[in-house]
Amino acid sequence: MERVVGTIARGLRCPIINTGDRIEEIVVDSVLKASEIEGFTIQDKDVVTVTESVVARAQGNYATIDHIAKDVETKFGDDTVGVIFPILSRNRFSVCLSGIAKGAKKIVLMLSYPSDEVGNHLVDLDTLDEKGINPWTDVLTEKQFRKHFGYNKHTFTGVDYIDYYKSLVEEYGIECEVIFSNDSKTILEYTKSVLCCDIHSRERTKRILKANGGEKIYSLDNILSESIDGSGFNDAYGLLGSNKATEISVKLFPHNCQPVVDSIQEILKEKTGKTVEVMIYGDGAFKDPVGKIWELADPVVSPAYTAGLEGTPNEIKLKYLADNQFADLKGEELKNAISKYIDEKEDDLVGAMEAQGTTPRRLTDLIGSLSDLTSGSGDKGTPIVFIQGYFDNYTK
Repeated sequence: MERVVGTIARGLRCPIINTGDRIEEIVVDSVLKASEIEGFTIQDKDVVTVTESVVARAQGNYATIDHIAKDVETKFGDDTVGVIFPILSRNRFSVCLSGIAKGAKKIVLMLSYPSDEVGNHLVDLDTLDEKGINPWTDVLTEKQFRKHFGYNKHTFTGVDYIDYYKSLVEEYGIECEVIFSNDSKTILEYTKSVLCCDIHSRERTKRILKANGGEKIYSLDNILSESIDGSGFNDAYGLLGSNKATEISVKLFPHNCQPVVDSIQEILKEKTGKTVEVMIYGDGAFKDPVGKIWELADPVVSPAYTAGLEGTPNEIKLKYLADNQFADLKGEELKNAISKYIDEKEDDLVGAMEAQGTTPRRLTDLIGSLSDLTSGSGDKGTPIVFIQGYFDNYTK
């Protein structure tokens, strides 16, 4: 019988993961159990994705405010610390900021505006236009910002992040001066010691600061890049990708992940005879059209994946073929012509007209977005996603 379903993504429930659990065994057991109960057959080129959160939990990759504070104090000493370009997030940055504050003597907090790096807005662009303010050239003090824009709460969280972040710093009895600028060099007028908190642009920010007189220049991936007094750590990303665990601790991005995905693939091969691709995923890479939030606060979508997930799709746009090469065909004749065209397509369609409008993103970014949307971030309880048919096309 002809197949009438393409890609299927199933969110799989599994036990609550705790520190010390064998995540590889739990993932494999969950996939096999779901296959048996739900009645689907595991095939070659199926994909198992596992959220980074449960991998980090199994690793026990946690750190406290005190661990963060000690690392910050070691790097900056008694200097005033410029904390620049943090994202506006209770989950992602509040505990980090508390740790930074505890390890510093004074903080100058420089926020980008009208929004942070991932699209959380302090003020909307239309209001900037009305006030005649250019965010690319104008530097504002907190007093000037309030005079122009007043007090604005985040669309989704209802938090005034200026007051909130300032209160987190002042809780440790130190001064917090808030300024607003999109030019990283602005902070050098206040201090030569800077902690760059941007995620995807951090290397450029550090380069610019060092070239313009910055002295002690670090980014969040340099904080907890090694264990502090037995804490968790991430040698590649440090605090980047961390999430609030408790009021005084964070769960870090998982480390040493490649052996995890390779082991899951190997065990599934032993038990099923099939080669299933495996990846660990964090945030997907998509933008919310209402809140304008770009959902990529993790440093990467996938910190580890098996070899079969390397590369980008090589696909043809069906409607382009139907409207152009085969515009005179219909029904079965059209179907056969398109199927033949797909079977004979070139191995590399980059730049080809028949591939226009397809998505030339990395497979791991695409599958990561699919997984993130499938598993959600709330109480679904499905940190494992099992995907079938992703590598099929119209002819399969």
